[in-house]
Amino acid sequence: MNDAIKIRILQGDPVIHDVRNASLPKLFRGLPTIEDKPCAESCKKCAEICPTNAIKLNPVSIDLGLCVFCPLCEEACPEKIIHFTNKYNLAVEDRKKLIITKHTKTISSERASEKIRKYFGKSLKLRQVSAGGCNGCELELNALSNVNFDMGRYGIEFVASPRHADGIVITGPITQNMEKALEICYEAVPNPKIIILFGACAISGGIFQNSPELQRKFLEENKIDLFIPGCPPHPLTFINGLLDWLDKI
Repeated sequence: MNDAIKIRILQGDPVIHDVRNASLPKLFRGLPTIEDKPCAESCKKCAEICPTNAIKLNPVSIDLGLCVFCPLCEEACPEKIIHFTNKYNLAVEDRKKLIITKHTKTISSERASEKIRKYFGKSLKLRQVSAGGCNGCELELNALSNVNFDMGRYGIEFVASPRHADGIVITGPITQNMEKALEICYEAVPNPKIIILFGACAISGGIFQNSPELQRKFLEENKIDLFIPGCPPHPLTFINGLLDWLDKI
């Protein structure tokens, strides 16, 4: 018993009381910034080393929908133009807003329509679908229900059955063998319903984007309501993205 008390004291208070203003360690890689200065002549090192082709040149831009937040571009750049900050507010409602340029200082989602806020503003139940993921994103979503983040205090919870859900959260690049299962799950969710993409794999295919084993037709046929980039995204990115989108204080 004494050892348990000592461990509890050493751990401190595990609860993040204010998710809106929580701070993460400087080592955490969040929103990248691009300095407004020229690249070295004919330099393409950052684009060549990027494992997902997330970087475009002339001018330099980073697609967070493709980015896996590795530090390779930052390390390779001889002019030190690219830097990863520890900002975790990354969720957006428009895929185009995930393109980071030298002008980007922050990104966030616009609040959802009045209809969506009316239906889901006080209570939102979500069914998570792992569509061929590595379980990295799934682990972060599982953490949202623990004592640290306690997402349920905001009226947002994951449920076991799609028939009890207001929408789905997709992780993974959507493999061929998960295509039908994803469609069945989504069809079982009663209207009105929403779709959230969580992680680079769900948004773009990530490092698997060119695999012939993917079938991403579902995303072309349905409206995506929220994009949450990362590999995997931080739980705070998910919570704050939804709170901003639903305009919850």
